[in-house]
Amino acid sequence: MASRVALVHDFLLDLRGAERVFAAICDAWPDADVFTAVYDPKGTEGRFEARSPRTSFLQRLHPTSKTFRPLLPLYPHAIESLDLRGYDVVVSSSSAWAHGVLVDPGAVHVCYCHNPFRYAWSEREATLRARGPLLRPPLRLLLNQWRQWDYIAAQRVDAYVANSHLTASRVRRYLGREATVLHPPVELERFAPVPADRVGSHYLVLAELMAHKRIDVAVRAFNALRRPLVVVGDGPELRRLRRLAGPNVHFTGRESDERVAELLATARALIVTAAEEFGIAAVESLASGRPVIALGTGGVRESVREGVTGAYYERDDPEALARAVEAFDPLAIDPAACVATARQFGSDRFRDQLRRIVDRAVEAERAPRPGDRPAVVTGLLPRRTTKRAATG
Repeated sequence: MASRVALVHDFLLDLRGAERVFAAICDAWPDADVFTAVYDPKGTEGRFEARSPRTSFLQRLHPTSKTFRPLLPLYPHAIESLDLRGYDVVVSSSSAWAHGVLVDPGAVHVCYCHNPFRYAWSEREATLRARGPLLRPPLRLLLNQWRQWDYIAAQRVDAYVANSHLTASRVRRYLGREATVLHPPVELERFAPVPADRVGSHYLVLAELMAHKRIDVAVRAFNALRRPLVVVGDGPELRRLRRLAGPNVHFTGRESDERVAELLATARALIVTAAEEFGIAAVESLASGRPVIALGTGGVRESVREGVTGAYYERDDPEALARAVEAFDPLAIDPAACVATARQFGSDRFRDQLRRIVDRAVEAERAPRPGDRPAVVTGLLPRRTTKRAATG
C-alpha cells in the first residue's frame, strides 16, 4: 500500500521565497495532505487553496503577515499540536518551527531547511541589540528557550536537506545535524530578458524590508551615487528606510509577479545587500538576463559568478557597495550567460531530486538493522517498533 505523506510549512500567510519553494514541494506530492500553523488564502494569493491546508489552534485568531509576529512565542506549541498520526512520510519546509512537528514512531521525517530559526541563532545578538534595555532580559530568556526547543526538535528529524552550503553549515553548527544540499527552485517561466534598448537606468532591490536584509546599505550607497534605485518589498523597516532615502530612491511596496518580472528585466542590475541563505531573487534576476551586485558572502556565491553574471563587494557598508556599482558595467554582461546559469535552478530539477532524497531516507530508515525487532504490520506499511536516534 502507498505511503501516506504529509507536507508541513511554518505558516502560509504570504507568498515569498520560502512559500514558493513549499509550492514546489506540494507539486512533488500532489496527493499529500498539507499542514501549517496558520493560513491566509488571500495573503498567499490562493496558491494553496486547492490543498485545503490543515492548521493549528492559532488559526482561530486569523493572523496575517502583518499581525502574526506577536504570536511568535506560541508557534512551537502550535506546530507540535498538528495531528500527524497515521502518516508514514512527513516532509517539512522549515525556516523556524516546522521541523518540530511530532510524527508517529515509525514515520520518516525529512526536513527541507531554509535556515535554522534566525532570531534564535545567527541573528540572536542583533535581535537583542535592536530592543530597549527593559525588553532585552525577557527576550534573551525567550530566545534561549527557543534554542533549546529548536535543538531538541532537530534531533527528531530523520534527514535534513539544506537550500545552500551556508545553510548546511548552520544546520551542522547549531543543530548538530548533517544536511544534503539541494538548491531551491526558481519559477523560471516567469522571467525572460528584454532587448537591450529596453534596459533602463534604475537598479533594483527586491526583498522583504527587515533589518537583517541591510537595505539601508543600498539606500545610503545610492543616495551618495545619485543613481535611481527602485526598492520592491514591504516590511517593518519601510518607514525608517523612507526617512533615509533621497529623491532618487523609489519604494513601490509589494508588486505583482508580472510587475516584478518587468522591473527585473529592465533593471541595470539587482542589488543584494544581505548575507542570503541562498538568494532566490538573484537567480530570478539572472533568469531575466540581468546581472547581480551582491555582498560577497552567503548563498548568493552559489549562483552568481563574478565578472560573468555579476559583481561582489566585500565589506558590509555603503561605501563599499557604491564603489562596486561605480566599477561595474552591467551592460557589458552577456544576458545569455545569466539565463544559462539560471536554468540550473528549475522547478522540475528540484522536485525530482527532492523526491529521490526522500525515497532514499525512507529506504534507509526502513532497512532492517541489528537489534531491530521484527516489523509490526499496521494496515498501512510495515513499521519497526524501534526508531533510530537522530545523530546526523
